[in-house]
Amino acid sequence: MSTTTPTEYRPRRRETWSGQTAFLLAAIGSAVGLGNIWRFPGVAYANGGGAFLIPYLVALVCVGIPVLLLDYALGHKFRGSPPAALRRLTPKAEFLGWFQVMVCFVIFTYYAVVIAWAARYAIYSVDMAWGEDPKTFFLADFLQVTEATTYSTTPVASVMIPLVLLWLFVLIIMARGLTSGVELANKIFLPLLVVLFIAIVIRALFLPGALDGLNAFFTPTWDSLADPKVWLAAFAQIFYSLSVAFGIMLTYASYLKPKSNLTGTGLVAGFANSSFEILAGIGVFAALGFMAHQQSVPVAELEGLTGPILSFVTFPHIISMMPGGPIFGVLFFTSLVLAGVTSLLSLLQVVSGGLQDKFGYSPIKASFIMGIPAMLVSVVLFGTQSGLNALDVVDNFINTIGVVVCAIALTVVSAVAGKRLKSLRAHLNKVSSMPVPFIWDILVGLVVPAVLSFMLITAVIELLQVPYGGYDPSYIAILGWGCVILALVGAAVLTALPWKKNASEKEGVQA
Repeated sequence: MSTTTPTEYRPRRRETWSGQTAFLLAAIGSAVGLGNIWRFPGVAYANGGGAFLIPYLVALVCVGIPVLLLDYALGHKFRGSPPAALRRLTPKAEFLGWFQVMVCFVIFTYYAVVIAWAARYAIYSVDMAWGEDPKTFFLADFLQVTEATTYSTTPVASVMIPLVLLWLFVLIIMARGLTSGVELANKIFLPLLVVLFIAIVIRALFLPGALDGLNAFFTPTWDSLADPKVWLAAFAQIFYSLSVAFGIMLTYASYLKPKSNLTGTGLVAGFANSSFEILAGIGVFAALGFMAHQQSVPVAELEGLTGPILSFVTFPHIISMMPGGPIFGVLFFTSLVLAGVTSLLSLLQVVSGGLQDKFGYSPIKASFIMGIPAMLVSVVLFGTQSGLNALDVVDNFINTIGVVVCAIALTVVSAVAGKRLKSLRAHLNKVSSMPVPFIWDILVGLVVPAVLSFMLITAVIELLQVPYGGYDPSYIAILGWGCVILALVGAAVLTALPWKKNASEKEGVQA
C-alpha cells in the first residue's frame, strides 16, 4: 500500500451538500437534540441559574467552537468519514476513526428508543392517556419496567411497534443518500421544529406562574461561580450538546464543496445551538412555574427537572393541568421527535459514511448493513421490560467514557501528528472569511484535552467507587463497561479489514 499523497486531493465521486445552507441546517439539526430540551434547563438551574450562563459561554468559546472547527477542518481537508479522514491525518489513527463510528452505533441503538417514546406520547397527548398519575403510567403501564437489574426478554409492544416503524423511516431516508435523504429531511424537520418550539414557548409564557419559573431559571447565584463543579458542568454541557469530536461534524464537513466558509458556518452553528438551549430553558421553566403555581409550592420544591422524567412524567403532569393541554402536548412531543430524528440521522451518517468509504458500499447497501443489526439491538435490548434500565446504564457509560475518550484522542492526535494543528488552521483560514488565530492551536492542543482528561478521570474514579445508579455491579459490568469494550473490539476488527480497491482510502489529501 502506497503512503505517498499527491499535492491535490480529488475525491472519488463523493456526494456533496447542495450548498452551504444545507450543511448549516444539517449541522444545527445534529446539535439540536433531546439534550437541548431536557438536559440544559435542569443543568443550568442546578448550577447557579443565570450565573451559569457565564461559564457556559466561556465553555462555548474556549471548547465548543474550537473543537467544532477542528472537526470541520479534518472533514473538509481530508474529505472522508472518520476512518478515512483520520487515516489520512496519520495511518495509525484509523482505529480512532472506527472507534468514533462504533460509539455512534452504540448511541443510536438507544437514542432511537427515546424518539419512539416521544412519538407514542404525541398520540397519548390527544386524550391525555396517562391519567392522574403520569409517573406510574410511564414506568408501569407504558414501559412496564421491571425492578430487577437483570435482562428481561418480555417485549413491550407499545415501545417495539413505534420503534420498528421509526427505524424503517430513518433507514429509508439514509438509503436515499445525502442530498435526497439527509439533506431533504433536515430542510423539512429543522424549520418545523423551530416553529413548533417557538409556539410552545409562547404558550408557556402566558400561563399563570410562568414569571416565577423564569425568575427561578435566570436569577443568578453568583457564589456558584467559585465552584469548580459548576464550570465543569458548563464544559460538559457544551461538549455533549454540540455533538463534537466523535465523528458527526467531521463526517458532515467532509461533504462540503471545496470552497466553503468553515469558520463562519461554525460560529453560526455553535451560537444557534446555544440559542435553542436558552429558548428551551425559557419554555421549560415557564411551564414549571405554572406547575408550581397550580400546586402552590415554590419552583425549588419541584422534582423531575431533567432527563426522561422531565419529558415523560413532569410535562404530562403540566399538560393535564393547563387549558388546551392536548394541543400543547402534541406540539411538545412532536418537537421531541423532530429534534431526535435530525440528531439520529447525523449519527447514522457517520456509520454509513465509514462503510461507504472503506468498502465502497452504496448508500442503500450501507443503510441495510448498519440498519438491520442496529434495529435488532434496539428492539431486543431496549424494547423489553428492562429497556429503561439498560438505556440508563449504556447511555451513561458510552457518553461519559466513550465520547470523552474519542475527544481526548482526537485533539491529542491532531496536535502531535506532524504539526497538523498548524496545517489545519491554515486550511481553515484558506477557505474561511474569518481567520482563526494562533490561540486556537493552544485551546485545541492543550486546554481541551486537559479539561476533558480531568472530566474523564473524575468520572471513572466515581464509577469505580460507587456502582452507577445503584445497579448491581455485574449488571454495570455487562452493559456499562461492556458497551465500551464492544466499541473498542468493533473498531479493532473494522480497522483490520482491508480497504476495497479504489475505495476512498486510496485517495490522497488536499494540500
